[in-house]
Amino acid sequence: MSETLSATERPAATPPPSPPGASSRSLAIARLRDLALVPAIIAVAIVGSIVSPVFLSTDNIINVLQSMSEIAIVVLAQTIVLITGKMDLSLESTFGLAPGVAAWLVVDPALTRGLGLDVLPDAWAVPVVLLVGALVGAFNGLLIVRFGLNGFIVTLGMLIVLRGLLTGISGGQTFFMLPESMTYLGSATWVGVPASIWLSLLLFAAGIVVLGYTRAGRALYAIGGNADAARAAGIRTDRVLWMALIVASVLAALAGLLISGRLAAVPSAQGSGAIFQVFAAAVIGGVSLNGGKGSVFGAFTGVLLLFMIINVLTLAGVPAQWTNFLNGTVILVALVVSRITGGKAQT
Repeated sequence: MSETLSATERPAATPPPSPPGASSRSLAIARLRDLALVPAIIAVAIVGSIVSPVFLSTDNIINVLQSMSEIAIVVLAQTIVLITGKMDLSLESTFGLAPGVAAWLVVDPALTRGLGLDVLPDAWAVPVVLLVGALVGAFNGLLIVRFGLNGFIVTLGMLIVLRGLLTGISGGQTFFMLPESMTYLGSATWVGVPASIWLSLLLFAAGIVVLGYTRAGRALYAIGGNADAARAAGIRTDRVLWMALIVASVLAALAGLLISGRLAAVPSAQGSGAIFQVFAAAVIGGVSLNGGKGSVFGAFTGVLLLFMIINVLTLAGVPAQWTNFLNGTVILVALVVSRITGGKAQT
């Protein structure tokens, strides 16, 4: 017997092992990226205190946190989807439709009786809001995951459909006289701080734990990095992606409930244009549009920085009409910076 193996009998070559400490170094770099916006937040805080002494007051800080709390939850929802390599444009419409449907069924007896329905009890309002969010996410998943349709086009179509549905059931009007079950979370104060702020912080804390330290979170990153490789590794990519879309829509519905409670009304245009702020916050927070990169903490610093800048501009007397210009500029600058520092083309 020959002492040497033929070419077909030789074991496949294996890549050289990673140098000691390589994984820990990459983890440290990732942690540093999470803190990348902290200096910018400090700088904006200093500028804000110079522009107006009111900026660092307790009331103004709470005002900034409360005004961003609902959009921040939608940013969290979009972050979950973006990490998988998809995007959900319909979140802004779910933000308005979910509480709108609840108000339609609970508050407006003329509309419900016209359909042969009884008015739902007030206690059903919150479950209806969350159920609508779950159904929208499940339907998006059906079209994207099961039928393999393009996620951008599907959610763009859903954005238009849901916006039209809200306008239709409301008659283009605003739902008033919401029951206490719909206004409590958006208007309540816990330990001297609005409940919406507490809920937003708790959801982001949960997001940091789930995406950073659980198998489900690692699965989301794996799918966003390389779906085929994730599937080959045994990850049920379709199920995970479907659940991500459902969770994101439920979060958007909850955010809509919070702002409806704070305003004590559901306008027919609720959420219109919010997707621009959502993407601006996620992108400047370091969440990649290519999937597989970004963090929940980074997304939180992104939305915080964005609303701090808006607050400084407001205190400086800059008209609110410039907000969309700011959001678009922030997105473009963040994309350019990401391209330069990451060295990878956006696709």
